[in-house]
Amino acid sequence: MARLSATLPTFCILLSIGVHSQSRSKDKCTYQGDEDTLSFYQGGDVVLGGLFPLHFSPVSLDLSFRTKPKPTEYKFFTPRALRWMQTMIFAVEEINQRQDLLTNLSLGYHIRDSCDDIPVSVKRSLLLVNGQPERGREGQDCQDTQKQPSPVIVGDAASGISMAVLRTLGSFKIPLVSYFASCSCLSNNREFPGFMRTMPSDVFQIKALVKLVHYFQWTWVGVIGVNNDYARFAIQLFLKESERFNICPAYVHFYPVAPIKDAVEELVNILKASSATVIINFSVESDLHSILTECRRQNVTHLQWIASEAWATSQGLWDNFSDLLKGTLGFAIRRAYIPKLGSYLKTVNVPVAKTSHFLSEFWEETFRCQIKGSLNTHVHIEDAQNWSPCNGTESLDDVYSPYSDVSQLRVSYNVYKAVYLIAHALHDMSTCISGKGPFQNGTCGSLNPILPWQLLYYMKRTHFTTLGEEVRFDDNGDPIASYDLMNWQRSSDGSLQLVRAGFYDASLEEDKDLIIDEPIIMWHRGEKAPESLCSKSCLPGFRKARQKGKPICCFDCIPCAEGEISNQTDSIDCLTCSKETWPNQAQDQCIPKTLEFLSFQEPLGIVLWSVSALGAFTTLAVLGVFTMYRRTPVIRGNNMELSFLLLFFLSACFLISLTFIGKPTDWLCRVRYAAFGISFALCISCILAKTVVVLMAFRATLPGSDVMKWFGPAQQRSSVIVCTCVQALICIIWLTTKPPFASHNTKFMSATLIVECTVGSEVGFWCVLGYIGFLACLCFLLAFLARKLPDNFNEAKFITFSMLIFFAVWITFIPVYVSTRGKYTVAVHVFAILASAFGLLLCIFAPKCYIVLMKPEKNDKKNMMKK
Repeated sequence: MARLSATLPTFCILLSIGVHSQSRSKDKCTYQGDEDTLSFYQGGDVVLGGLFPLHFSPVSLDLSFRTKPKPTEYKFFTPRALRWMQTMIFAVEEINQRQDLLTNLSLGYHIRDSCDDIPVSVKRSLLLVNGQPERGREGQDCQDTQKQPSPVIVGDAASGISMAVLRTLGSFKIPLVSYFASCSCLSNNREFPGFMRTMPSDVFQIKALVKLVHYFQWTWVGVIGVNNDYARFAIQLFLKESERFNICPAYVHFYPVAPIKDAVEELVNILKASSATVIINFSVESDLHSILTECRRQNVTHLQWIASEAWATSQGLWDNFSDLLKGTLGFAIRRAYIPKLGSYLKTVNVPVAKTSHFLSEFWEETFRCQIKGSLNTHVHIEDAQNWSPCNGTESLDDVYSPYSDVSQLRVSYNVYKAVYLIAHALHDMSTCISGKGPFQNGTCGSLNPILPWQLLYYMKRTHFTTLGEEVRFDDNGDPIASYDLMNWQRSSDGSLQLVRAGFYDASLEEDKDLIIDEPIIMWHRGEKAPESLCSKSCLPGFRKARQKGKPICCFDCIPCAEGEISNQTDSIDCLTCSKETWPNQAQDQCIPKTLEFLSFQEPLGIVLWSVSALGAFTTLAVLGVFTMYRRTPVIRGNNMELSFLLLFFLSACFLISLTFIGKPTDWLCRVRYAAFGISFALCISCILAKTVVVLMAFRATLPGSDVMKWFGPAQQRSSVIVCTCVQALICIIWLTTKPPFASHNTKFMSATLIVECTVGSEVGFWCVLGYIGFLACLCFLLAFLARKLPDNFNEAKFITFSMLIFFAVWITFIPVYVSTRGKYTVAVHVFAILASAFGLLLCIFAPKCYIVLMKPEKNDKKNMMKK
């Protein structure tokens, strides 16, 4: 506020600026304040104003308000800004020499130093649009000025300063064409109707920066910026855009313009304490000097800097901080080659101070010498008094200066385009045909005097081609954005080499607008892009789980649950595999489940089919023994025909168990259950018939009994057939209504897909088992009744034992069968078949074989008849 109060009295009090200053009114002008003669000026039909930040960082003064303040001194002089000034002069002179553009009008220029300071910029913008009367001629006409008023201004560089100037001139609709102000806030036509620019809006720069950060998978970045409108709006846009790509700010910190020591230390402490290694800085070159100095003092040298376009090509920063800024990435505005500009800049020769104060100051700064008669009071240089006099032999060819360096013409090119924009608008006004003009009744814009609001109208509708580029503007006065991705690399001589490592073109499709040539990038440390993460990425097979109270970029990696996968890095959720697939070991893809069934090759299957084969072989062996000894009393005395049938059916039971092994198919499932039910019905029917025969035989020995004639061999065979037919009928009904079928069991969450036989009708399955159980119960009851019949070799007691084993096996089978799954269910079923078959074989036929083979002396009729 002190600086502002010191400069406000110097403002021209003439309020009739712009159009009023060019009118033929007889208003009188009184110039107040110190005379300001530091400028580049050339008259013409139309004088273009220019504001450029030639000096920056004012030296603070203690104002007593008792004496007149001394002229403000500045810490730094910017040769780069002087090049921008000279580029504007070059463009004006080039246009004046053209025969196809503005042939009836000559352009002039009035260029002043804005000092990167709002009060100075506002004051000097008023000088540009008012003109400047000669000193000491009070009461003169407003027209009688030493310097002509400017209907349009090219400037300023900073967004905040441009906003201040616009708010001052906006009421008069005087156009301001900025070459470097990128704040998106300036695109607001309602607030800044007179604004245009050849610099792309920050909206596009922010999109490019966010995509750059996302490309290198930096999700945890520091965001800092100077506390002005440019940085505030840019950071606000960055935070909003970064949400789309799940990029989190580790911190957001604003530091003051020309930051004091405490503010700088606070910022560097934040940088030092944070785990973020990538820092995005929205500021201009002048604001970074003190920060980088403090970083070096505290040895904070590990940071990867991402530059905003405001300092993405700053040679001055490299000269002092190359060790900290090596590998810096940043988007710079489009570069161009302006023919003859390089040679024009080097024509500067300042042997005396009278040529221009700006040029003499540049000469003294560059060669560290003093020009005779120079009053270099703007830059605060402590050892300037010790400089030797300039001898006039100095040459720009002998030194490097950003002023004469035309290898990176970016902002200079924007200045060049800004001058051509105004020139083409004036040309359109001068070639307008009355009656076909854009204003009321077809009128054209006025050229004498030029009305700023009419010039602005033409400027916003102008498009042209310069240096091979088609220049167009949208409704907000913004050009189409195009940036080069610049990488700061050290050349062999230690100087800055700006390498183009990619580009961003907003006119392309969204997924193709950013192109990066990663192999040519030189990083600050190492050969790979640094990591800047709050949490390391979750690999496929894991999912992210937010850490409570922290940003979305801070998370834990949790393995996917059973049956789920994640096939992308940093997956938020896991995907459930389909019923036919299962996660692989890494849980990053679903693979077909392993088919599970009781196979012949696995150990359990081998054991079961071996036992089955052994049972069938043993049964056939017994059948062979019975055949060999069929005439002996033991074989003949126990219903030999039924015994042979029983042995044959038992061997079938052993072999039928093989149908339960192997991969199930529909036909195999149907054969399996039907054959199982019928074969066991045959076996139990035979045993039932044998039991009845025993009972009937005992009844036949009683006096007067003729019961055996009702249950002879024919009746025995018939009873077996009838009992079996009932089971066959059950099976037929089952198979025709809802038969068993092969299916894939997906009920269980496992890596295997169970291939099994589904019984189809549960009622049919349990009816088959129930009927076998019914026959067994009946057989057991009859055998139990006949167990104490007075025969020496009573077969009924052995049948009783066999039925007890049969019941034990199948009663145990039911709960085990229900509680197991997969191939073990089938194994239980096969075991029950084999166990019950062996029980029948051993209990009924082992005693007979023992007598026949081991005790032949007992195999006679005498022993058989003993009580």
